[in-house]
Amino acid sequence: MKFEHITSQPVLDAGRFALRPLRGSDAALIERYAGDERVARRSMTIPHPMPRGHAETMIARAKDTKHAETVWAMDASGLGGCALMGLIHLSELDRGQAEISYWVAPDFWNGGVASRTVAALINANPQGSRTIFASVVQDNPASARVLINNGFAYLGDAESFCVARNAKVPTWTYSKKLD
Repeated sequence: MKFEHITSQPVLDAGRFALRPLRGSDAALIERYAGDERVARRSMTIPHPMPRGHAETMIARAKDTKHAETVWAMDASGLGGCALMGLIHLSELDRGQAEISYWVAPDFWNGGVASRTVAALINANPQGSRTIFASVVQDNPASARVLINNGFAYLGDAESFCVARNAKVPTWTYSKKLD
């Protein structure tokens, strides 16, 4: 029998689903959904094609309390839905600042999942952040709308390296003050 690592990471209510800590059993769905080229190309950190074992490594890192990043799974299984619809990451920065990044599986696009996820994380503010930042690739305006609809303000254009594209891509950067 294998026991899961017990974490003090809170489970957050997002209405139709919960945001919960990652579990080892999430690996297959992470590999399936994040391995989709459409998802990987909208993320800075997801490789495409996704190497075997990458999802397990991501889960192990998320469970490692030494990192300043917390990852939640978007889980609708409590209401008969899918156990993993996407992930949201909250990375602690300095001076009361944090950065979020998220992805939603294509099966759940245009259903309000990302908007509810970002809203739940902001409302809970588990790190007690005063400011939260986010960046999105410019060819993903839907993700930018999620941020704007959650009260994020546009800061400017930037550029980030996208692992799946193996290239720098133009991004839009946003912030939200929580004071």
